[in-house]
Amino acid sequence: MGIAEILLLAVGVSMDAFAVSIAKGISAGRARVGQALTAGLWFGGFQALMPLLGFFFGRSFAAVIGAWDHWVAFALLTFIGGNMVREALFGGEEHVSADFSFRSMLSLAIATSIDALAVGVSFACLKISVWMPVAIIGLVTMAFSVAGVYLGNVFGLRFRSKAGLAGGVVLMLIGLNILWEHTMQS
Repeated sequence: MGIAEILLLAVGVSMDAFAVSIAKGISAGRARVGQALTAGLWFGGFQALMPLLGFFFGRSFAAVIGAWDHWVAFALLTFIGGNMVREALFGGEEHVSADFSFRSMLSLAIATSIDALAVGVSFACLKISVWMPVAIIGLVTMAFSVAGVYLGNVFGLRFRSKAGLAGGVVLMLIGLNILWEHTMQS
């Protein structure tokens, strides 16, 4: 997995956090720097932590499914991406409060990073080093989340569903590329 794929993957998995950050920005009224940084740190931190946990969990059974690893990575990324596309197209609008408290941000950070756990499992199946992708995912998500709070203040609901749609398509394309590269090398 090259740097371009890792960046695309990071953008893809960060779209849920980006969409929630936009909603936070809409709800916040006038966004402050502290609110934007709070969203960035929570979402970026959890988006980095979850693939790391998924990697260590997945590594424990990656040897068992070695012959099928590319199919597992493809299936996970396609499922996650398809779910994001479905939610963007048919999920309806959710209300997100302007609350940036520990409890509120913890629950949102966990909810938006569950997909990244499965991405970590796919890293284990691909037998790649996890440290650089985890760092990039965390930093990209942090940047998108900070920007999302401000964009929510400025543009409102216009970009929220488009972010989820774009992220889902990117994840499905990366899964397809993994499958393609593996079958072409065989």
